[in-house]
Amino acid sequence: MQQLAFLGMLLLAGCAAGTREPANLFPHKQELHAYVQSGAYGRGIAAVASDAQAWVAQRAAAGGVKLTVVFDLDETLLDNRAYLLRMDFGYVPPEWDRWVEEARAPAHEPVKAVYLTARKAGVDVVFLTGRREAGRAATERNLRVIGCADFALLICKPDEDRRSAVEFKTAARRRLAAEGRTIIASLGDQMSDLAGGFAERTFKLPNPFYLVD
Repeated sequence: MQQLAFLGMLLLAGCAAGTREPANLFPHKQELHAYVQSGAYGRGIAAVASDAQAWVAQRAAAGGVKLTVVFDLDETLLDNRAYLLRMDFGYVPPEWDRWVEEARAPAHEPVKAVYLTARKAGVDVVFLTGRREAGRAATERNLRVIGCADFALLICKPDEDRRSAVEFKTAARRRLAAEGRTIIASLGDQMSDLAGGFAERTFKLPNPFYLVD
């Protein structure tokens, strides 16, 4: 959840510096609430997850060496809407750290279904997250709570690592491939979760709440 650009980055796009007032933030927050409450957000996640689930089942049946699915966590497998709504879509690092420690983010059930399909087919699961090492124990607790504790690896970002998400996650997938894993699918809610290659297929879930570089 680090290095987030909440909403404001989107609102500034297209505005010449200092020449025009950006669009007001409040209506955009209302739009986000309506998008979630209408069910459109959930339907978008379900549609992408359904495609991913079908691909994983098909690809697993074809066989291969050390088949692996890579999942991002936040807004991919883990649903942090309770935190986002509590913070009015803001990002306050100490509050985020407290939320992580609470270890009570529920699963996005359609994405959990992809996880379960992979494990049933004997495909390894690797969780690759921008959460810091300091939050590893709490993240593992959260994964146990939602019934997703059967994984090969949980890769967290080192506490002092200043690489972008693209750099960190690309390097991690490169290392997994070098270790002999065949990454048949990578799922994430950010383009930075998926950029950089080393996956046969990528699946981008919707996230209208924030951007990670």
